[in-house]
Amino acid sequence: MSTELSASAQRVQAALEQLGLTQEVVELPASTRTAVDAARAIGCQVGQIAKSLVFRTRSARPILVIASGSNRVDVEAVGVLIGESIGMADADFVRQHTGFAIGGVPPLGHDKPLKTYVDQDLLGYEVIWAAAGTPHAVFRLTPSDLVKMTGGQVAAVAAA
Repeated sequence: MSTELSASAQRVQAALEQLGLTQEVVELPASTRTAVDAARAIGCQVGQIAKSLVFRTRSARPILVIASGSNRVDVEAVGVLIGESIGMADADFVRQHTGFAIGGVPPLGHDKPLKTYVDQDLLGYEVIWAAAGTPHAVFRLTPSDLVKMTGGQVAAVAAA
């Protein structure tokens, strides 16, 4: 673990502190770009990884879905929740709306507020881990912390 955080990880740490939260961002030597990589680097179950996925609605609005690392998102179900069809956002759209690159998108600290949905399956874990701005940075939190910090709506977003 590094004592000095990269600029993107520092942004996430600052966002946490701004909300009065005590979570600590850490940067790991191994990549946390995918849920499997993150679980391996942290030493937890893949399901404990809270992966932040940005989708683009047909009307070009960004939607953030924070899914359990072991789940695939049911885009049709999320589309029904928001009343509009969605698809995966490309890298430029993600950076434009979050300020972060794919592989390190955190659940908070975005350039613009995002409508957020939290996978109900994450609530089954005592502790979860989220990306913190880079493909090497993460922070530990509880599912209730995640819901509070994002203002996200808990929903069934996992594909069957």
